[in-house]
Amino acid sequence: MSSLVRVAIHASQFPENVRHDLLESLRTRRVNHKFHYDSIKQTQKWLALHQAFSPSRTDADCAATYDHSFAAVAARVDSPRVHLIGLGCGGGQKDTRLLKLLRESGRSLFYTPSDVSPAMVLEARQTVTAVVPGDNCFPLVCDLASADDLPAALDELQVPDAARLITFFGMIPNFEPGVILPRLAELVRPADYLLFSANLAPGADYAAGVRQILPLYDNAPTRDWLMTFLLDLGVAADDGELSFVVEDDLEGSGLKRVAAFFRFARPREIKVDAERFQFAAGEAIRLFFSWRHTPALVRALLGQHRLQVLEQWVTKSGEEGVFLVARN
Repeated sequence: MSSLVRVAIHASQFPENVRHDLLESLRTRRVNHKFHYDSIKQTQKWLALHQAFSPSRTDADCAATYDHSFAAVAARVDSPRVHLIGLGCGGGQKDTRLLKLLRESGRSLFYTPSDVSPAMVLEARQTVTAVVPGDNCFPLVCDLASADDLPAALDELQVPDAARLITFFGMIPNFEPGVILPRLAELVRPADYLLFSANLAPGADYAAGVRQILPLYDNAPTRDWLMTFLLDLGVAADDGELSFVVEDDLEGSGLKRVAAFFRFARPREIKVDAERFQFAAGEAIRLFFSWRHTPALVRALLGQHRLQVLEQWVTKSGEEGVFLVARN
């Protein structure tokens, strides 16, 4: 077995583009989420956080909900060859469980783990090789938000005569709806299936449900993970305070989200090469946000982009949902 792994790097993650996005994050005081996965250290912190707090790891019913969706997808896909594209693949555990089920029905499998983090892509590839041969894996490092030619790039990786299944687990909460939904609509071809998950607000009262899940974000491991970005830029932990709030979508989608802000208690300069950014006492930088949906909001938002929910599975807690989607 070769000790080499071929990884495709999309131009969206070339150094000059990553540097541009970093500078833009500091200029606008709105951190691009990809910078929380930029280093191996951050990747490992996120994986540990996911293991400790993700319902798919801590809630047996949530894991079963995913398994129900995987079984439904395996029953729908009738091709003997399947190419799974894992957008925002993370550690690849969910993709691996889905691929294992497809393998048990005798399919030939191919896998493209895609993420902004090379470390995450390699982690997913390593995980999935228990099910898919390494030669059938085509890792792709890519920024989904800024890769305008991603449909063409994925076409270059397409496997002949293989049905295409796209997964998007745990990612839709971290993109502005006006950015990610048109991009997903571009990627899903008429014969494709899209299987994605959304964080939900539990209960009949949407606003109360969003407030209820705040502890899933406002905790020590999440704070440590998010603060790594600023600490690596030279900010001291006692330069200010990290807080979590609930916000409304000002674009009129009806969505609410949890957002994390670091507010400086004293002036601080951040230097990136020759660039200098001055933060005054009392000024804040947004480090993170996560939208909370309801099944009805998911259907309405997707419908605006000619995407239709074919089936859905919601956990008993009401905190997570999995949706099977096709082009309408």
